[in-house]
Amino acid sequence: MNHFQNKSFLKEIDFSSAELNYLIDFAAHLKYLKKNNIPHPYLQGKNIALLFEKTSTRTRSSFTVASVDLGAHPEFLGKNDIQFGKKESTIDTAKVLGSMFDGIEYRGFAQKTVEQLAQFSGVPVWNGLTDEWHPTQMIADFLTLKEHFGHLEGLTLTYLGDGRNNMGNSLLVTAAKLGVNIHIGAPKALWPANDIIELAQTAADQTGSKILLTEDPVEAVNGADALYTDVWISMGEDVDPKTRIDLLKPYQINQELLAQAGSSAIVMHCLPAYHNHDTVVGKQLGEQFSMDAIEITDDVFNGKQSVVFQEAENRMHAIKAIMAATLGDLFIPDSLF
Repeated sequence: MNHFQNKSFLKEIDFSSAELNYLIDFAAHLKYLKKNNIPHPYLQGKNIALLFEKTSTRTRSSFTVASVDLGAHPEFLGKNDIQFGKKESTIDTAKVLGSMFDGIEYRGFAQKTVEQLAQFSGVPVWNGLTDEWHPTQMIADFLTLKEHFGHLEGLTLTYLGDGRNNMGNSLLVTAAKLGVNIHIGAPKALWPANDIIELAQTAADQTGSKILLTEDPVEAVNGADALYTDVWISMGEDVDPKTRIDLLKPYQINQELLAQAGSSAIVMHCLPAYHNHDTVVGKQLGEQFSMDAIEITDDVFNGKQSVVFQEAENRMHAIKAIMAATLGDLFIPDSLF
């Protein structure tokens, strides 16, 4: 029997350590199959709805290629094609889409929306990102760590910057569930919410993961196997850029901070990154605040310790594993869990 069959993938905390580890290892297996041109059409004949209230490069590309590789047909519905709460309620939309599609991906704002889609559609729903959680990114990130180090338990991951966004939440909880020590280096005002810290601590008590929240960036990177950052102002977030950037400047991943972590540490970023002035936003912020780069410097981003593009590719393999496990009628023995 398939332990995952018809389950939705909405947030990491819903899954056990064994289940998360299975998805990471299954993603590695599917990556091997693809690299060796071995077909794996586990979702032959299925139809997948891809709902995007927020724009996306990696998530949309990953779900599209993963669907096609698995033999399914993906249908993209952008913010002008879906009416969440405007002309049609989320619940009504869920019932309609669930009657036509075999699985639904949602990327948008409210976690409540993706939870309602899962509750009322009757098909597996996958969270491609909400304001609270980014679970498909986690399978890709911890796959990247496992590929690099050969194991997960006992590694130390340091996340720097805005700690109370979806990436801070997801990394904190997932690392704790997987026995990875997690350090968050951020100003206290940008630490994850207390209820998220408590969820992570409960998981860490079971796995032996150590959690450190600190305002000192040097303390945060001490002993780290990986440094991780994200943009300092999230998509659609209404904040004063000067206040935020002044607050986060000490947490920029640059050569000086990376040197404190050591030469064996890897550098990660969920992208997009403002590592130079080659984007409209990066240029605008850089010129406004006299910075060559914002959250990560170009020499680190493109340096030999960076795994950001391997990590980006792994989004597709991770998403494929999640879709196949929950919709593919696979044989996955319960004894694994």
